[in-house]
Amino acid sequence: MVINKVIKVSLICLSVLFVYLQIIQSEYYADLIKTILFLGLTSLFLFDKECDCIFFKLFLLLYTVGQILSFATWYIEIDYTNDIDYIYYVANSLYILSYILLIWQILSRLNLREIVSKYYIAIAVLIILDIFCVSIVSATTEGVLGFYEYTLEFLYNGVIMALLSVSMINFMHRDDKRSINMLMASIFIVFSEIIQLAYFYVAEYPELNIISSIFLVFAFTLLYLTAKLENEEPVDFLEKSLEA
Repeated sequence: MVINKVIKVSLICLSVLFVYLQIIQSEYYADLIKTILFLGLTSLFLFDKECDCIFFKLFLLLYTVGQILSFATWYIEIDYTNDIDYIYYVANSLYILSYILLIWQILSRLNLREIVSKYYIAIAVLIILDIFCVSIVSATTEGVLGFYEYTLEFLYNGVIMALLSVSMINFMHRDDKRSINMLMASIFIVFSEIIQLAYFYVAEYPELNIISSIFLVFAFTLLYLTAKLENEEPVDFLEKSLEA
């Protein structure tokens, strides 16, 4: 119990330090602290016997491994004119798989047949919006990245938009504290990724990287709080709104 409290306080301090290092543009140390931060968060959940969110634990594990690989690029020289950046592909593939596991964590608690029959119009609208948003966002990298890199980025953006849509449906169905936390975390993840994309491929304004980092901290804070909550009985959002 004491060890857990120490780890939690340390993670809070590391989060603040991470944002501060981004503000002063100390990229190397910010990336180092980010890696340590995810290692601590993952360890906290892996050894938490009270938390039975297996897909969430796997999500954190894969995301952390991806972060470790990303940090390793500080020590690996790559000739981008001749060599393939395998770390880029592997790290981003791990991020994609981690978000897919997070989506599955949400879906595993839902009756999919009931959800589709009840929210088929909302699902159709969200799919159309997802395709539109992913196409617009991915277009910012079209002239910068090669075909395979662009395809990976398109898939990455598609997965995080799917996470947001699934979280939205989950909130509409349950309308409880856990679902609203998950929805807010997904929103922060999407904005963090989009802003980071703008920072990398549109304009390298330091403010964009800072905002992206703050959103990422908020997202994982909410994910941590969500994983600690239990699902309540589903309360249909639309029916609740009509009753009000």
